Amino acid sequence: MRFDVVTIFPEFFDSMRVSQIWNRALDKGLIEFQAHDLRNFADDRHRTVDDAPYGGGPGMVLKVEPLAKAVESIPRQAGAKVLYASPQGRQLTHAWANELAEIPQLIIVAGRYEGVDERFVDGWVDEMFSIGDYVLSGGELPAAVLMETTGRLIPGVVGDYESVTTDSFVDGGLKYPQYTRPSEFRGRSVPEALLSGDHAKIEQWRKSAALEKTKVRRPDLLGSV
Repeated sequence: MRFDVVTIFPEFFDSMRVSQIWNRALDKGLIEFQAHDLRNFADDRHRTVDDAPYGGGPGMVLKVEPLAKAVESIPRQAGAKVLYASPQGRQLTHAWANELAEIPQLIIVAGRYEGVDERFVDGWVDEMFSIGDYVLSGGELPAAVLMETTGRLIPGVVGDYESVTTDSFVDGGLKYPQYTRPSEFRGRSVPEALLSGDHAKIEQWRKSAALEKTKVRRPDLLGSV
């Protein structure tokens, strides 16, 4: 799977290399990634990519010309999609991430300031996405979240794929609680079922505990469990 990100801060995405999982996926060729500097597609010597909005108002808006040129410069694979990070977009979920992980190439546009010229959205963007009902200063963090959540769903990216198939939201609810050594700490013990060695008993406990956790922490998910 290939990710291309259009951004005015390409160096932001150097942080993706902190993850060993991401590094291994890149080295194995399971994932390809390129950050494209939007300023390289500006027409003036100052590399200007923003301007004041028509009609007045606060802030600046990213210009349509460099955005269009940047997206058009990226070699396309068949079935590629252009996504724009925006609070107005469809909220990213595990189910949608599964669909996106089947697409061979995602071109992600990270906006800044007051957003982008709407003509760019209308003419070059396939879909907008959001990671929550709040506003960030730019689209770099949402772009990284999108790459992380879709990239890890590609078989081979995460070493033990079972850890992906048992994550929260896979079955609609939250994942069961997890414990590790020591078995007791300051009067708090690991549930007896997990220490029993009985796999059927452990599985039964995990299903029950996952449902209970969902009821307590995310009751809004119960309709999909």
